[in-house]
Amino acid sequence: MASVSQILETAQSALGENLLAHAFENDELTLDVSRENVRSVCAKLKDEAGLQFEQLIDLCGVDYSTYGEEHPTKQKWSGARFAVVYHLLSVSLNHRVRVRAFINDDPGVIESVISVWPVADWFEREAFDLYGIIFDGHPDLRRLLTDYGFIGHPFRKDFPISGHVEMRYDEEKGRVIYQPVTIEPRVLVPRVIREEGFGDRNP
Repeated sequence: MASVSQILETAQSALGENLLAHAFENDELTLDVSRENVRSVCAKLKDEAGLQFEQLIDLCGVDYSTYGEEHPTKQKWSGARFAVVYHLLSVSLNHRVRVRAFINDDPGVIESVISVWPVADWFEREAFDLYGIIFDGHPDLRRLLTDYGFIGHPFRKDFPISGHVEMRYDEEKGRVIYQPVTIEPRVLVPRVIREEGFGDRNP
């Protein structure tokens, strides 16, 4: 099993200028890569000796638009709003890596990696449905989790918790109808900021 530093060194050599940045956290390696060449980057991560990430464990979208706003010690995010994150596993070499590609456009467009890992199919559909990220080259990019005719992308930070419309059965029309939401918006998570060292005080 290669060390994290060895994986990084091999990735730097294989990816060159397509590797924009890297970070270590909790003994895990994150590679920030160029979104313009993400398919070829992923192919190299899969095929390069010393990397051999044969398996895509997960692919997800991220919306950073409110990142840091509710934490008193974190600075508000100023980078690209969206990212696609790939979690990769090398079965043969027993190591993992996280790969992230930032997208600042809306709608964001990034290459599909189905040709590298066919399992990406429904992962990409899910990210399209929930975040509105478009995967160029996907053979069947349509919603996966939301209803037919659903408007918006519910995992975006600016999407209202109660949604835009609600559905109910109309007795007179004899069918389900959609109507504007009648729920009043409210804060569901209490914001509690404790004094530093509050839990360490003696009674």
